[in-house]
Amino acid sequence: MVHVLTAAPAAEPIGLAEAKAHLRVDSSDEDTLISSLIVAARMLVERTLGLALIEQGWSHYLDAWPHACCIALPVSPVQTVSAITLHDPGGGTSVLDPDDYSVDLLSDPARIVLTAAVPSTGLRPFNGFEVAFASGFGDAATDVPQPIRQALLLMVAHWFERREPVELGSGPQGVPAIAAGLLQPYRRVRL
Repeated sequence: MVHVLTAAPAAEPIGLAEAKAHLRVDSSDEDTLISSLIVAARMLVERTLGLALIEQGWSHYLDAWPHACCIALPVSPVQTVSAITLHDPGGGTSVLDPDDYSVDLLSDPARIVLTAAVPSTGLRPFNGFEVAFASGFGDAATDVPQPIRQALLLMVAHWFERREPVELGSGPQGVPAIAAGLLQPYRRVRL
């Protein structure tokens, strides 16, 4: 299983002006740095929580037809499933009819239940089953829950004030405890 970003978010969940106001920065000297910290904070939160904050397109690939005929989508909250494409060994593709599957967008993670029969042509040996979907809270920054936006601001401020080098692999890198607390309700509980 692999999932690939196919359409990046059109905006960030917090804007440069909002971050600068939070940091109390008036000049434009640090705009490039602040913008990059916003992107880094968003990407860390999305990766850690399995979320898409601003709507973005994804493709989820499986190597074979799902045995249980149920697929859990890895990036939440899912807004729509646009297509399920089957890639055959000869390089051809076919798209499943939407009547051949049901989508449960209320569950977290969102699920797809297949009702179609396994295709007789088979699938290519790797990434032969593709689900194209859109995830995110919405198109605008204001669609993202306020606690997540506040956590992003706190992370940007933390990194802006602490510019020392970070050694990868030397243990967990600190996210301010208050930001982690704001993000806690959005973590998936795994049993």
